[in-house]
Amino acid sequence: MYSLYNLKKMNTLLAYIALLAMAFSLVSASDPSPLQDFCVAVNDTHETVFVNGKFCKDPKLATPNDFFFLGLRLPGNTSNKVGSLVTPANVAQIPGLNTSGVSLALVDYAPYGLNPPHIHPRATENLHRLGGHAICGGDVFVFPKGLIHFQLNVGTTKAMAISTLSSQNPGVITIADVVFGSKPAISADVLTKAFQVDKNVVENLQSRF
Repeated sequence: MYSLYNLKKMNTLLAYIALLAMAFSLVSASDPSPLQDFCVAVNDTHETVFVNGKFCKDPKLATPNDFFFLGLRLPGNTSNKVGSLVTPANVAQIPGLNTSGVSLALVDYAPYGLNPPHIHPRATENLHRLGGHAICGGDVFVFPKGLIHFQLNVGTTKAMAISTLSSQNPGVITIADVVFGSKPAISADVLTKAFQVDKNVVENLQSRF
């Protein structure tokens, strides 16, 4: 009787293990996250071919400089129309980040400076406020992948923040740029109807981008 009970327990355990194995196999079968805006399939390998990410250097040839970047140690120049500057530290600046799934960015804000509404199509962002009074929700704030977000310095002094992002190449799409500054331009009639404003307003905005 005792052996039969143990046998039932063993069968139950094996059933759970089988279910877990099936679950993990389903997860591993999903497509990897893209590391570029699009990747058009080709049938002829003699055509110019891009990979989803970067080619890898022979590990024996790697050097410390592949993992090193000095671009975040100095304040950025915020003398521009929006009063902010984003200095990225992704795979383009730090080759050693390739395949790591992480990157950084330093954001400098002038007094009342704005990091305009934008999205990161390939990454969740964790923003850490280092100084000043930038509005971003708190000292640390998380912006899920693809969510429109912005930061505004509401103080009279400079502000600074550092972002960690969950992709070596998170990408950035600034909303105003793609709506009013796209090439070729989106029809003014389309934007007039979409935003429910006068056509002259739309054409004025388009002329600024």
